[in-house]
Amino acid sequence: MAANESHHILPLPRFDKPVKLLIVVAPYYKDIADNLIAGARAVAAEAGAAVDLVEVPGALEVPAAIGMAFRMADYDGFVALGCVIRGETTHYDTVCNDSSRGLTMLGLSGACVGNGILTVENRDQAVVRADPDGQNKGGGAAAAALHLVALSRKWARQTKGIGFKPAGEEFRIAGKNEGPARA
Repeated sequence: MAANESHHILPLPRFDKPVKLLIVVAPYYKDIADNLIAGARAVAAEAGAAVDLVEVPGALEVPAAIGMAFRMADYDGFVALGCVIRGETTHYDTVCNDSSRGLTMLGLSGACVGNGILTVENRDQAVVRADPDGQNKGGGAAAAALHLVALSRKWARQTKGIGFKPAGEEFRIAGKNEGPARA
């Protein structure tokens, strides 16, 4: 049974420069969303990160809002929060799969995203997972975003060559020296 499992939790990263996170939450189930936010804020504060918060109508809008902020705003990382409870139709599957896929695609595009959108069978499961003094999935999503920010900063200044030429090597066009390769 999963309740008897123990899990290893990485210590929070430490930062030399300030970190700014954006929490994007779908407050459809307001009490659950509020607990997810409280957990995320507490973990961000523990790591010394500043936090902004925006609300969107539902879980499907969370990736769109993060995508816009990733392209147009100045945040280091993003925390996706919300809750999807199984209902009587297949809409649950669509919302779970598409919101998760959207967040995954953002991550693969370079956004530092922690996914704290709960996908549960019933309200009781959501309450336990959202509780900052319980499973604290909001805090876990903030921690995930912070770890990705740390990796992003670690690798930010490393460059690789472009095309077939290593970085720093000169390139030639039509036999003329056009200067150093550009990275």
